Amino acid sequence: MNVRALSGHAEFAEAVRLQKVIWGFPDLELLPVRFFVVASRIGGQTFGAFDGSRMAGFLLAIPGIKPTVKNAAGIPYLHSHMLGVLSDYRDSGVGRMLKAAQREDALVRGIRLIEWSFDPFEAKNAYFNLEVLGAIVRTYVPNMYGITASPLHADLPTDRCIAEWWIADSVRTKAQVAARVSLPPQKNRESQEKVARELQRHFADGLAVTGFERSRETGTYLLSPWPSK
Repeated sequence: MNVRALSGHAEFAEAVRLQKVIWGFPDLELLPVRFFVVASRIGGQTFGAFDGSRMAGFLLAIPGIKPTVKNAAGIPYLHSHMLGVLSDYRDSGVGRMLKAAQREDALVRGIRLIEWSFDPFEAKNAYFNLEVLGAIVRTYVPNMYGITASPLHADLPTDRCIAEWWIADSVRTKAQVAARVSLPPQKNRESQEKVARELQRHFADGLAVTGFERSRETGTYLLSPWPSK
């Protein structure tokens, strides 16, 4: 498997096609080729994972400025908007390879923070983000993208957690767990609202999600005190 920056309109077009295959988005909700072109020209990232000539997955990130407690003017960061892997290649390390390439490229450019959103009910993604990569979560955004036509979203609000990946921190010390938020076994509007209330209450108290325990069908978010950046 070879991971590299996408090059040219044909590879950007293939990444657009993969959006349909992976998420089932209709044409109206696809990020077009021109968005990949712009991202690649303004300091974003467009990476592909290739099995020979076949694109097995891709990553798209855009640059931004993030205000922090210690720097009101903001620090440069990357918003990692999309990472998708074809079903044939899932659980084979492709996603991890794409994130490793993203981290390496960002560090070379002096960028310390990468953020992205994820569905808090996707236990597998939560485990990968928090336990494998070492990200934290301090923000919950209700219905971030609105109601979409993707069958994966099941006509529910697109509630999202925001993962913060402080990539210059080589090792994240495990903090003492101060609270737990367990995911209900079924995702529906009632369970979404329950998880939202619990996480937002803990965030308001100065806690951050610093870990995730997986069970066979669901999982539990582990929250700890976390210093402001």
